[in-house]
Amino acid sequence: MAANLHDEPLVFIAEAIRRRQVSAVEVTTAMLDRIEALDGEIRSYTTVTAEHALAAAARADCETARGISRGPLHGVPLGIKDLCDTRFAPTGAGTVVHRERVPDSDATVVERLEQGGAVILGKLAMTEGAYTSHHPDNPGPLNPWGRGYWLGSSSTGSGAATAARLCFGSLGSDTGGSIRFPSATCGLTGIKPSWGRVSRHGVFPLATSLDHVGPMARSAADAAAILGVIAGADRYDPTALAAPVDDYLGGLGRSIRGLTIGIDRRFTTEGIDAAVVAALDAMEAVLRGLGARLVEVAMPPTDRLVRGWIPFCSVETALAHRETYPARAAEYGPDLAGLIDQGRSVPGLDFGAIYHDRLDFSGALAALFAEVDLLLVPTMPMPVPSLARMGEYGKDPEVLLRLLRFTAPFNFSGSPTITLPAGIDAAGLPLSVQLVGPHLSEALLCRAGHAVQQVTDWHARRPLDLA
Repeated sequence: MAANLHDEPLVFIAEAIRRRQVSAVEVTTAMLDRIEALDGEIRSYTTVTAEHALAAAARADCETARGISRGPLHGVPLGIKDLCDTRFAPTGAGTVVHRERVPDSDATVVERLEQGGAVILGKLAMTEGAYTSHHPDNPGPLNPWGRGYWLGSSSTGSGAATAARLCFGSLGSDTGGSIRFPSATCGLTGIKPSWGRVSRHGVFPLATSLDHVGPMARSAADAAAILGVIAGADRYDPTALAAPVDDYLGGLGRSIRGLTIGIDRRFTTEGIDAAVVAALDAMEAVLRGLGARLVEVAMPPTDRLVRGWIPFCSVETALAHRETYPARAAEYGPDLAGLIDQGRSVPGLDFGAIYHDRLDFSGALAALFAEVDLLLVPTMPMPVPSLARMGEYGKDPEVLLRLLRFTAPFNFSGSPTITLPAGIDAAGLPLSVQLVGPHLSEALLCRAGHAVQQVTDWHARRPLDLA
């Protein structure tokens, strides 16, 4: 085996463990050593569960020796966003008010990963309560691609750790873009599944009806492997969809020739940075080369809906925190506290109007998917911004609203998306686009993403200073 095990894809490591070319304990030890060497600067982990991880790796090796494999994650080290309950480590959700909380049981997604043989390396840092900013007492992670550049939100630790090769993949959550932003800024492939495709039981909410849980990984194949393990019905989450789970990993080899992909030129290019438009054009050329048919479409209106995201989210966030806010308001950071205060004062008629806009958009989008298989849109309207440029993020609503242009509408509709690396900008940072599909089209999204990654190397680029 290669000395740099951390550089290998998740699916490669899983197969090497299955063939006993390397042990899960060797891989886990190498990853823990790398975390110790690098994460003091990157700060992607809030808790490293070394003892728990090594015990799980040893169990995986014992099972492998007996010819037992639990699936495509057997023996593979992963990281978990710190809003997923774990009985073996605190789950603070980026807050001070909950940072000492050790749950009595695991979130369903954590339970499924461990049942699938995955090795949990630890809990990954995140913004406070999964909103825009880290609590003032919790310095956030740094972007491995450039310490002076934005890392996204809220799955910051998931993005940083996966990009820095401090895990082979991770779980993130997405309420307005929090899987997609850090995937975009870190050159990763992220899947925001259909709402309800992955259980939210034991996952601390930001806004329950907008929250999605999904994988962040280095490729579509790696993300598909994780999604296949965590997806499915859950008796503890009545909103989890009962539809059968597709074989996301097994279906990757099929061609996308003849696929119809819609693109709205006005929606995707007006007011958008030229580098992002160039990345979109490059992805369009790749898809055409693979035999897909790109057609012009008209997106349903999104401007008013995007403007409704903050007040809508604020109401659901206030509900999520009603047991500790305002009773323990002094322990909250200003940005999350401000959102909750707003949510406690949004008029019912205003909330209802946004809900009706949501229904209208979701219906119109479903009608559009009767004409096309997928949509191609950017992930962000600009390349990865500097931290200096993002200084007002979370404080100035207009900054946030611009960022939400290509993400929030698909939280309102619950549509699945796959975020794909799509080039490198002039500053040497990754560019990104999304493919969006109708409900429960995750298998198609994974297949399309994998097809792209068979003929491009954008997903294989990595931060140079972590060689």
